Amino acid sequence: MLITISILIVSYLLGAIPFGVLISQWGMGIDVRKVGSGNIGATNVLRSGGKKEAALTLLADVLKGWLPVFFVQTYAGDAKLAALAGSAAVVGHIFPVFLKFRGGKGVATALGVMFALMPKAALGAIILFTIVTYLSKHVSLGSISAAVAMPFLGWYVPYGPYSIYASSFIAALIVFRHHENISRLLAGEEHRLGEKKDS
Repeated sequence: MLITISILIVSYLLGAIPFGVLISQWGMGIDVRKVGSGNIGATNVLRSGGKKEAALTLLADVLKGWLPVFFVQTYAGDAKLAALAGSAAVVGHIFPVFLKFRGGKGVATALGVMFALMPKAALGAIILFTIVTYLSKHVSLGSISAAVAMPFLGWYVPYGPYSIYASSFIAALIVFRHHENISRLLAGEEHRLGEKKDS
């Protein structure tokens, strides 16, 4: 039990590292929370003018989701614990203790988790994200669509129940975190790719 709790705490703390904030401050000398949409993810870093910084943010956010799951799978071989560790990392990104629990939207970190838990389903989600984002010009809609589809893709492949439970929980978190985007989408006021502001 102590080992399980320790793994979950470490996974949460890893997920809570605000790489978007750190990388944008280091690379561009700005606080990404005070520009654009105010989000700490790669999309807002890119909108703030840093292509290299955005790529690094995306990579770091994906890795902090993938790493705890990979660690548990490799050294413990416990599917349930791996799913819980991945979920904890996403919770850490969305509600980071280092930023007074005001974090990002969890999409990139969730992608890292899903690549470790359900790689084929994750690939399908990326394809869906790309198609929806390209057609709609809304990153938020692509993200929501991919998140909601993930549990169904995991069930279809199929993957184990713990992975599907984790993907369902994470999808719910991502949809919740996008509630403002959903309101703007329904009102036709959501920013599109290519505009100065984005979701």
